[in-house]
Amino acid sequence: MTVILHDLLPADLRRSWAVDGTCPDLDLYSLFRARQIADLHRTAVIDAKGALCYTALDRKVRSLATGLRELGIRPGDVVGVQLPNGRHAVMADLALAALGAVALPFPVGRGGLEAESLLRRAEAVAVIASVEHQGNRHAADLRALLATLPALRHVIAAGPGTAPEGTVALTGLLRADATAFVAARPDPDSAARILVSSGSEAEPKMIAYSHNALAGGRGNFLASLMPDAAAPRCLFLVPLASAFGSNGTAVTLARHGGTLVLLDRFTAEAALAAVRAHRPTHVLGVPTMVRMMLEHLDKEGPDAGALPSPTALVLGGAALDETTAESAGRAFGCPVVNLYGSADGVNCHTGLGEDTSEADDAGVAAGRPDPRVADIHIIDTETRERLPDGQVGEIIARGPMTPMCYVASPELDARYRTPDGWVRTGDLGLIDDDGVLHVVGRLKDIVIRGGANISPAEVERELASHPRVRDVVCVGVPDEVMGERLAACVVARGPQDLTLASLAGHLTRRGLERRKHPERLLVVRELPLTPAGKPDRTAVRERFGRVTADA
Repeated sequence: MTVILHDLLPADLRRSWAVDGTCPDLDLYSLFRARQIADLHRTAVIDAKGALCYTALDRKVRSLATGLRELGIRPGDVVGVQLPNGRHAVMADLALAALGAVALPFPVGRGGLEAESLLRRAEAVAVIASVEHQGNRHAADLRALLATLPALRHVIAAGPGTAPEGTVALTGLLRADATAFVAARPDPDSAARILVSSGSEAEPKMIAYSHNALAGGRGNFLASLMPDAAAPRCLFLVPLASAFGSNGTAVTLARHGGTLVLLDRFTAEAALAAVRAHRPTHVLGVPTMVRMMLEHLDKEGPDAGALPSPTALVLGGAALDETTAESAGRAFGCPVVNLYGSADGVNCHTGLGEDTSEADDAGVAAGRPDPRVADIHIIDTETRERLPDGQVGEIIARGPMTPMCYVASPELDARYRTPDGWVRTGDLGLIDDDGVLHVVGRLKDIVIRGGANISPAEVERELASHPRVRDVVCVGVPDEVMGERLAACVVARGPQDLTLASLAGHLTRRGLERRKHPERLLVVRELPLTPAGKPDRTAVRERFGRVTADA
């Protein structure tokens, strides 16, 4: 049985964006094919294996689609994809789109329990995974799930390495004869991809997006960061399998006819080498990655030479502090774009000519909402009524990028979607008199110390401006007396020791009241990251728990 994916947006509203040209109203593979025909030999992908042009990529995509069809993959079927950044991940995206199937990508490194949950709830009929990557043997691990997942029929193993027994080798599918292949051309408003978000739920959330929402709504986001008609050249530091990474195949290639520059794993050294070698127009990552790159630049010294300047450095997935924004702007010689967005269906960014460093009592400036991507309102957290400009409330969003629904989770649809299709983000914010969105914090991400609420995001923002703090995450830790206390996990810059007292003095000078100061401190070499590249707050809490237990 194929999982049912329904659209919670009014159909006439969804159609209006296709009629007025806001969305291209073509499926992703048809868009890609048009780009291939228009420029046969333009480079599509640069990865560890080298460069691959649009025509060569299309030939492999059509062969893979033929092989998948011969395995029984049909329109509407969900197929999981757990591959590192590289051409195989791009081929899988496009081949599934050509079949009218639905891709369910999730990053390498995610464990078997999470993979089992995703594939089970989405009723995936197949999954494509690596034979081996960074010590993980995902294909073999997923092969062990065949007996427990009745819908799952095939595990497809991508090299290098020998495909485990009981799996299908991707290399064999890529040799399929594609001369008679005819693409399915699915409805552009039908599901193309399921985005995965950890959120605050017990299991990862899965959100279904249509072809038009990806190429149209998310495509318009990238279009606003392209100052001329030239095709973009995007270096993705984040996994293509993440929500942020959905701007890869569907947007960079299919919508804009650009080039993807891909690293199969992120390191600061490899990322800087890719910037120098391939001169991307756009570098997309999370602030932690860029802070690591800045630190590596400091170690290189002036003899390494200046970096070629991209059009924009686009940072999302976590709050961007003013120190990182200013340092990155100087190092890369380009605008630093602060992207506020999520898989659930919200997007707003500061653009190429706006200040990313503005942070005050009104929170972090996230730019002016673009109705061609997602319109944004602020509502009262209790009455759900729309609030006037200047008042803090919950951020809600609706527009061409709005997803269809949560997958197999009607309780999440009821909790996070309004009857007329707006997405409830769970974030607190305001829109100022100039129409700029400011993100203040989260409804749930609050530390309650002795009955008083503390926003970790606010404290992180102020600590990040400390000259000796390279990176920081604040979390609540249990306390018998106060219920919770605020704890800061910090990566230091330089050899000098950081102390709670020195951090408190800095926060006092920044004007942050004493009750919001951290009361626990852990200094680490690197923050733990999730497979999507974001700071892993759960792992940080566990580290504080171990420190307390050992004390």
